Amino acid sequence: MAEPQVVVIGAGPVGQSAALLLARWGVPVLVLDQRERRDGAGSKSICQQRDVLDIWTAAGAGRIAEEGLAWTTARTYYRGEELFSWTFGEQGPLPPCVNISQSRTEEILDEAIAGQPLVEVRWGHRVTGLEQDAGGVTVRCGERVLRAPYVIVCAGARAQELRRALGVTFDGETFDDQFLICDIRADLPGWEHERRFHFDPGWNPGRQVLIHPCPGSAYRIDWQIPPHFIPSEADVGNRIRQVIGERDYELLWQTTYRFHSRVASRMRAGRVLLAGDCAHLVAPFGARGLNSGVPDAENAAWKLAFVLNGWAPQELLESYHAERHAAALENLEVTAATMRFLAPRTDEERARRRAALDSGRADRVDSGRFAEPFWYVDSPLTTPEPARPFRGRPPKGSPCEPAPGVIVPDVPLPGGRLREHCRDGFLVLLGEMCDSGLFAQVLGKVTTAPLAVRELAEMDGTGTLAERLGAGPDEAWLIRPDAHIAAIIPHAGPETVAAAVRRASCLAYQ
Repeated sequence: MAEPQVVVIGAGPVGQSAALLLARWGVPVLVLDQRERRDGAGSKSICQQRDVLDIWTAAGAGRIAEEGLAWTTARTYYRGEELFSWTFGEQGPLPPCVNISQSRTEEILDEAIAGQPLVEVRWGHRVTGLEQDAGGVTVRCGERVLRAPYVIVCAGARAQELRRALGVTFDGETFDDQFLICDIRADLPGWEHERRFHFDPGWNPGRQVLIHPCPGSAYRIDWQIPPHFIPSEADVGNRIRQVIGERDYELLWQTTYRFHSRVASRMRAGRVLLAGDCAHLVAPFGARGLNSGVPDAENAAWKLAFVLNGWAPQELLESYHAERHAAALENLEVTAATMRFLAPRTDEERARRRAALDSGRADRVDSGRFAEPFWYVDSPLTTPEPARPFRGRPPKGSPCEPAPGVIVPDVPLPGGRLREHCRDGFLVLLGEMCDSGLFAQVLGKVTTAPLAVRELAEMDGTGTLAERLGAGPDEAWLIRPDAHIAAIIPHAGPETVAAAVRRASCLAYQ
């Protein structure tokens, strides 16, 4: 393999994703992990959201979406009675969500890495030091010294030494209550495609229980338990029986853990970027952990590739911190509100929760708003358009109206889908009144980065694509390499689109 241009620290799913996405851009990558081998035990992070499945498909790991269990219905109970249920709204070429164990996700990503000659993985390499200078980063693993222009740290929540070496703090809080997790295998007819959330059931009074289906007749059960309670083998068996009844089952794995809400003070420190749990920890209700870490990896990968290939200045990397730190703060806010509902700490919070549950209203009961992509409407790379304002988060399960900063809808196309055309560089989509040849000629002089100019009618002659986007005949849409809309320009001319391209790649700030 060629000398690495990027060292990725941590071979978990975020580090694996970063390595595959960098290699997709032609960047040689070295992945380091302090473990001697992969630990394949336990479900860990199981809920993978559609937009993350899309990223993995682009990275060559589409089997995650294929093998995952696509659950459809979420049921919520209070003291044994069903309060309400909801199903995923908009369907698309990829399922809204699949459940699959993190260990299987890692296996699939490992298989993709094994077929990628630009990625090398070294186990048993504990990073003990990072030193930066104007030309790159020196990575020390004890007596071993490695060197690369850039580093991505995906070393997980316990990367205190690395954060400290970078001058990065990790402030936040830890919740008192523990959670007991068990993976079981059982035959539970009718439960195969349903997530079940129990508030205050008789068999776990005052606390919660969550049941998720997984492939192969496996189920993941989470119990909220008191802070210092140590469950015995008999207690675990009794708890499982209270959930599934007198059925045969196999206990596959169990663990206990506490939830944290923490965000790194910086996600970029010079030539080092932080991603995943190393940069942010949130409670898992809503599945916003790994579903935020993988977009970290994608955001970092395309920007590092642009800088390394000379397509953008190094200043582009500061937008990684601006965009992904804002995403982490939003996830922190959403999940902290959920934890205040699930584990109230004051009389006022307890009273509010009781009133919400007694009301039975879905809009008042907070069991975790499911993971969504963060939308870069305030990013320095986004060109705002007053005629296309961001109107805020839509109701749960509803699609967002396209606007600058929002991820482009994954519209089905003849023989594929829109986002399959969005990850090879910038994509300019033109209405029928725009001269694609003229746009291509002008934009080719603006940037050396990969850029494709496509007419909407050429991509889909039925008009469905333009209709789904709400695109006008004289509009131009600039799509970033991570499928987010960088600009929507009405009455578009080549120069106005050129300005948006410069802004989206930081060329405007040189």
